Amino acid sequence: MSLPIRPAVLASPDYPFAPISAPVKLDQNESFADFPDALKALALERLRQLPWHRYTDLNAESLSEALARFEGWSPAGTVITTGSNVLISLLIQLSALGGGRVLTVTPNFALYGLDAQLLGARLTEVPLRAADQSMDFDALIAALDEQSPDTETQQPQGVIYLPRPHAPTGSLCALDELERLATASRNGWLLVVDEAYHHFIGGEDARALARRHPHVVLLRTFSKAWGLAGLRLGYALTSDAVAQQLRKLVPPFGVSLLQSVSAEVALAHADYLHERVAQTRSERERLFQALRQHPSWVPLSSHANFLLVRTPDAAAAHAQLLAGGVLVRRQDRLHGLQGCIRVTVGTVDENNTFLRAAGLTP
Repeated sequence: MSLPIRPAVLASPDYPFAPISAPVKLDQNESFADFPDALKALALERLRQLPWHRYTDLNAESLSEALARFEGWSPAGTVITTGSNVLISLLIQLSALGGGRVLTVTPNFALYGLDAQLLGARLTEVPLRAADQSMDFDALIAALDEQSPDTETQQPQGVIYLPRPHAPTGSLCALDELERLATASRNGWLLVVDEAYHHFIGGEDARALARRHPHVVLLRTFSKAWGLAGLRLGYALTSDAVAQQLRKLVPPFGVSLLQSVSAEVALAHADYLHERVAQTRSERERLFQALRQHPSWVPLSSHANFLLVRTPDAAAAHAQLLAGGVLVRRQDRLHGLQGCIRVTVGTVDENNTFLRAAGLTP
């Protein structure tokens, strides 16, 4: 018996993640600390007082308004889903489903390419510059005009995905380069700037770019700096016109009461977020400087909550750290990242354990 499953799904690999248990978990770029207990209690008390037998807002309107106030954005241009990874798929459905184009860089977040394949889009991946792992905007702009042999129109259409900061390198592209790409892509493309790690840059983001260009979409998440990865909540900031169409693809009543209430509590008590971001940035610098003393490992400068480290042998480095009780992520299977591992910035104690397992003195 053959199953009625599309060939693109059958040909697609599983998401590249296999859980491994270790005392110190530094492999998924999560926050080093949980949502504060006092805020958990506040959210649960508010949940207790609300009716659970009624549907939530159709499109998370209450949370959209709170989020828009926090971000200085239009509520009508704010789209919330159960994780920004859902939005990655929906934006391909919006503009590149079944033959449209997805343009991105390589290496990159795996879901850009996986979702393009699953949804039948034509994927173009522009390699990072080998010298410094930076994005090649000249090559990206040139790729906008590439046409497949069966394309009749001269106007390409699709989605561009660029993370800022970039994952997994932690590098940061210049805003004027993004401006150049936004101008070049204004006809026929959505330019999606994935800002999952934007808190860790230090006050700079792409909101002004998105205000100037209605085809620009910013993706953000509660999973990183906010410490709410288990909540599964992400959102897009874009023009009202794009958001109106994007919401048509979001399942109705898709954001649960627990998600909405918890996120509203977080937004109303954001001091904890700023404190954690400051500690992450401080510890990131400490780890970077310590790793520079390693005899054979070379850390890359990062603007995110992780460091990419080039080693002579990623498998050996991963095994050495795991033997010391520390789990990190191998990245050596990605384009141009031979020998690389990625380590999330953890607590002070976790980072010290990592440094000792790496053969360094904290």
